[in-house]
Formats: sequence, structure tokens, C-alpha cells
Amino acid sequence: MTRIRFDRLPTERPNPRSRALDRLAPAAIARLMNRADRDAIRAVGRAAPAIGGAVTAIADRLGTGGRLIFLGAGTSGRLGVIEAAECPPTFNTSPGQVRAVMAGGRRAVFRSVEGAEDDAGAGRRAVRRRARRGDALVGIAASGVTPFVRGALAEARRRGTLAVLVTCNPDVPRAAADLVIVLRVGPEVLAGSTRLKAGTATKLALNTITTGVFTRLGKVHGNRMVDLQPRSAKLRARAERLVAELGRVSPSRARRLLLDAGGSAKVAIVMARRGEPAAAARRRLAAAQGFLGRALDG
Repeated sequence: MTRIRFDRLPTERPNPRSRALDRLAPAAIARLMNRADRDAIRAVGRAAPAIGGAVTAIADRLGTGGRLIFLGAGTSGRLGVIEAAECPPTFNTSPGQVRAVMAGGRRAVFRSVEGAEDDAGAGRRAVRRRARRGDALVGIAASGVTPFVRGALAEARRRGTLAVLVTCNPDVPRAAADLVIVLRVGPEVLAGSTRLKAGTATKLALNTITTGVFTRLGKVHGNRMVDLQPRSAKLRARAERLVAELGRVSPSRARRLLLDAGGSAKVAIVMARRGEPAAAARRRLAAAQGFLGRALDG
């Protein structure tokens, strides 16, 4: 790769609004950062068409057996790890369907591994080990030039894996990935600290991608999380409420149905509404490709 001119990166520029940061009172710092964080919200809104395009492309691949892989370094990589970790309890994703790759490996999630982000070869190797044709790779790099991420994206494209880049650098060439999502957040309150606005905008974008993808794959009914895994007291209570409300049964009946359904709120809801045993409800859901609305209407 060509030599990176870090001094020219938008993510490295000082913010003129925070020149006196070191002289502000704590409350003034809080107000300044709150005003700056609004830039993150606006940036994600402006990127909605690109995010929507990524949702469609990723859902198409997951719908035919592909996997979603988040990859990054530093703060960007940790945000990918968080997003991948939240998908199983939220959307009941199958093992390995959503993964995360962190530059520097697992230990880098908790402690900085300096220099790991500069290893483009490691990014390429990570993709060769984990990705295949039909998968989707979301590379996350606030600066847009992180060698680990750029190397991974290049290898993904070579292998026929969908390559998506989430970046806060509007100067990144569109050829860097199949789809480029640019979050124009502007310079940080603390110059170069992309864990701030850039991190906030990235987290919002990743939230939108996974929610959009799994909504399109039938993991959501209305605005309800019907494919959750009820493995804690809070989630069991939520599942029981879902079955009672959407299944139109009493709370006690909802608990019994949920038990008969092996903890699946979707199956229990179909059982309640269609008057069917669990096995028949599962078949109905399978015929509806997992979409609860279709199973109830069919």
C-alpha cells in the first residue's frame, strides 16, 4: 500500500470549536461534547441510502446461507465485536452466522495491541481463514485507511465475499469496497480521538445494519423482538409478554405455551393463534420462511 499521509486525514484534524477544551469547566465540556455528538446523528441520517443498500445486499447473502463478519482494529474493531455479540440474544442467530474479527486477536478487545492495525497481511489472512463466497464482510475503519481493514476488504473482493466499508473519511475511494458507507462526522472534540463522534456514529450505523438485515430475514414482527433467546429472567418475562399479547392468551397460558414450545416465542405465538401443537407450528413457520406474520395469516 502507498504511504499514508496521516496529517491529511479528516479524522486527525483539530476541531476549532474545542480549541479551549483544557480550560473549560466540567459542565462546559459536557455541553460542548453533547453539541458535537449531534454531528454523529446527522451523519448517520445522511448515510441512510448507503446503509439501506448495505442492508439489502447483506440480507440477500444471509438469506441464502451466507455469514456476516465484522472486522476492524481498535475502537472500530471493538464496536464490531459488540455488534456480533448482541445478535444471538437479540435475533436468535445461528452459531457462526454473525462473527467479529479484531486486529490483534481476542486480547486486543480488552487491551490495546499497538501496531496490529498496520498489518495488512493479517487482514488478508483473517479473511482467507474465515470468509467464503456468499458471505458479507463489514470492514470498520474511522480513518478509512487502516491497513488491516483495507487488506481484508481487498481479499474479500477477490474471494467473492461482499465487501462493505464503514468509515468517517469522505475521501476514501469508492473502489475500496463493493459498498462504502461514509459517516461525515467532522473533527473530534479531542483531535484524533475517533472513539468519540466517529465511534458513536459507527455504533449507530452498525445497529441499523443488523436491525435492518434481521428484520428483512423475519426476525422481527411489527417492532417486536420475536426471535429473542429467553435465557435470563428479563428475557423470559419479555417472551411471556410477547406470547400473551401477540398470541392473545392469558399470562399463565403464555407461560405454558412457551414451555411447550421449548422457549421459542414465535412457535408459542403460532400455537396460541392457530390452535396447533408445537410440531405443527414449527412446520408452519418453516413454510413461512420464519416470518411470523406470514405464518399467522397463512
